[in-house]
Amino acid sequence: MSEPVTLPLHMRRDVFDPDPELSAARDEEGVRRVTTPFGVDAWLVSRYADVREVLGDAARFSNAQNMAFRMGAAAQYSEEQLNRLRAGNLLAFDPPEHTRLRRFLTPEFTMRRMRRLEPRIHEIVREHLDAMERAGSPADLVTAFALPIPSLVICELLGVPYADREGFQRRTGKVLDISLPVAERTAANLEQRAYMGELVARAKAEPGDDMLGMLVREHGDDLSTDELVGIAALLLLAGHETTSNMLGLGTLALLRHPDQLDLLRKDPERIGATVEELLRWLSIVHSGTGKVTMTDVELSGVRIPAGELVMCALPAANRDPAYISEPDRLDITRGDLGHVAFGHGVHHCLGAPLARMEMRIAFPALFERFPELRETGTSPEFRSFNVVYGLTSFEVAW
Repeated sequence: MSEPVTLPLHMRRDVFDPDPELSAARDEEGVRRVTTPFGVDAWLVSRYADVREVLGDAARFSNAQNMAFRMGAAAQYSEEQLNRLRAGNLLAFDPPEHTRLRRFLTPEFTMRRMRRLEPRIHEIVREHLDAMERAGSPADLVTAFALPIPSLVICELLGVPYADREGFQRRTGKVLDISLPVAERTAANLEQRAYMGELVARAKAEPGDDMLGMLVREHGDDLSTDELVGIAALLLLAGHETTSNMLGLGTLALLRHPDQLDLLRKDPERIGATVEELLRWLSIVHSGTGKVTMTDVELSGVRIPAGELVMCALPAANRDPAYISEPDRLDITRGDLGHVAFGHGVHHCLGAPLARMEMRIAFPALFERFPELRETGTSPEFRSFNVVYGLTSFEVAW
């Protein structure tokens, strides 16, 4: 029987807030030596300025070198599997290879392209609100609203059958759950790749109007099958995991800050600023991808040798008092002050425009349809051991 996994410092939360020990580590040290759940030592960087420096310098802080550190990969995968698992995964490369892969996708995620999706997103949100209303109060907001909306959007965008959602959501949940044995996460990862491989084969035989079809038609000669599989797998995972958890946790945050919700209701034009503040304040992605130092570096007066793993504590950075005043206060009047919830630099989240659009549509629609929306008194369940923080269940009434 495997030893229980201890929740690493950068993943510890007190409901919405970073663990007090993490905040203290940021304020007192800035950089701390920690042990990851997989037994590998790393340097945890927690100050906003340092995190921006790490994320913004792909030459000194490499994504491509971290594969051996990740998920106990060196022991769990063969060299061939490692190479196949890396293929197409933008997070596993540095420029120029990262630049080559990203340029195939960037045009599809511009705000102009995203606006084409806007009417369909409104329709999807409306359909799920209608279903909630028909089923009646109370409801689990996660299963009725927060999870299915982004899942359906990314499925339609990519060309993934929505009927397959139970399978891919189950596998994704295992891949991101650090409390599971590495072997189980590995198996789920390989299963997901096999599933995406079937979809890529289908798209190659008969490319549709979706993004997978576009990649095959327009870039089929430039991208290998493994790269197409990797791109699709990353977009499917990122496309539903992050936004769904923002919708669930963001709704809970607004319900527990009625003064802020009231501000939004009185002035719906604040929705853009509300989304940015929720992104900053919640920072649901604990750390993003680990980096490996390519040379000796110094952060907050701490010397880190070359060849070391560096983790960025995004929730601590986004609550850094050196970056923003009263950082622990949720204040939707702030606007966008350059948070790192979507990362920074060359690996800044490709799907940020889509995530923002979904939230700008979904939050107002939810509170307009159910003006009396409230918690039922049943405590929400938080997903503590997950790479993406959020809720597994959240019962609401109206």
